[in-house]
Amino acid sequence: MTMHGSCAELYRQKLATAAEAVRLIPSGAKVVLPPAAGAPPAMLAALADRARAGGVTDLQLYYMLSAACAGGTVLAPDLMDHVTPMSFFHGSVERELDAFNRAHGKPAVPMLPCHFHQVPRAMVDAIGVDTLIATVSPMDERGNFSLGTNVDYTLGVARKPGIRIILEVNPDMPRTFGDCEIHVSDVMALVEHAAPLPCLGPTPRIATDDMIGAIIAGLVEDGACLQMGIGALPNAVCANLHGHRNLGIHTEMMTSGLADLMKAGVVDNSRKQTHVGRSVFTFALGDQSLYDFLHENPAMEARPVDYVNNPTIIARNDRVLSVNATLQIDLSGACNSEVVNGRQFSASGGQLDFVRGAYASNGGKSIIACHSTAARGSISRIAAQLTGPVTTPRNDTHIIVTEFGWLDLKGKSLAERAAGLIALAHPNFRDELGEDAHNSGLVPRRLFTTS
Repeated sequence: MTMHGSCAELYRQKLATAAEAVRLIPSGAKVVLPPAAGAPPAMLAALADRARAGGVTDLQLYYMLSAACAGGTVLAPDLMDHVTPMSFFHGSVERELDAFNRAHGKPAVPMLPCHFHQVPRAMVDAIGVDTLIATVSPMDERGNFSLGTNVDYTLGVARKPGIRIILEVNPDMPRTFGDCEIHVSDVMALVEHAAPLPCLGPTPRIATDDMIGAIIAGLVEDGACLQMGIGALPNAVCANLHGHRNLGIHTEMMTSGLADLMKAGVVDNSRKQTHVGRSVFTFALGDQSLYDFLHENPAMEARPVDYVNNPTIIARNDRVLSVNATLQIDLSGACNSEVVNGRQFSASGGQLDFVRGAYASNGGKSIIACHSTAARGSISRIAAQLTGPVTTPRNDTHIIVTEFGWLDLKGKSLAERAAGLIALAHPNFRDELGEDAHNSGLVPRRLFTTS
């Protein structure tokens, strides 16, 4: 029998319905779920049905950024006595669960603080996960499934000896290249299920986003290697880069905005020092045109997060320019990108991975950006003190951008930082921030202005 025939036979032997496949998951299992588009909707629905019927209990589900299909199935509020969500990164699903739990006197969704590049090791070594469920592309002639949009921590978990792997094969999942494959011989069961991948449409931009995007674009040199986060601000940056040339991409998340720069010829990866000619990412989330662009595209490489987000690997490229958003900045330059009003809003993700990797690269720039205010202008994002955890320490912060300009914090004293950050705050809050800085003994009055 040829290898192709052997793999095809294995495939047939392992085919199951979603209900049959999830019966392989025992009570007490520690199950890993990929983020966003990598979540397997048919299996999640079947697993929720099984839990609701009492067929399985005491499940722990480990993941980042859960998809809507998880929120409507295994992460439904009525299943929390059977399924415990263990979140490395909160999104809207977890925020809604937290609101429900508060209203019913229940504890918040557990949060596991961890840098993104360390998540695979935490799952395998510290937690000892035993089950992986994921969506993959159809099998190729060598018996390999591509993880497509979601290599992230999924591949690292799949390589754990003895892990229980159950895959949902979806023809809508793009086949990507790089280091992103699972072989049929390593799989316990296969479920065939065709379904459109979850799409992330463009986040509506306002004038403030475009102002910040233009400022950041002005800091980008031709030949720079880009990392962009999620949301309106990174999209605004991409929209302002179409006059640039020979840009590269080494990013945690591949977005529609970054793909558009490739389509326009702005990104050609010609000046990178690693993976020359190819854009490197660890997961992708965007619109259908992004997924179509990813499919069998040799200019794209999907690789595990412990490689892509490793600061040492990031720094191997010259002129890395990293753009990430934050929720709050104190007058020393420390950033809280996770907590709002005392409640977990997101998590650290890969922010510090790229802050450190970008600054360590030759000629690199790490940029953290935000609107100067929140809550319709009633709250200053630049504050005397943080009201949440330190996501990016003041020692690591490089360049801060608001709609009022940009500031390089490196080489500046605490007093100089405070004075410069007050100048980036909204004018409505500069007097108050200046008084706070003066009263704390941080800044003499002559070092700040309120104009």
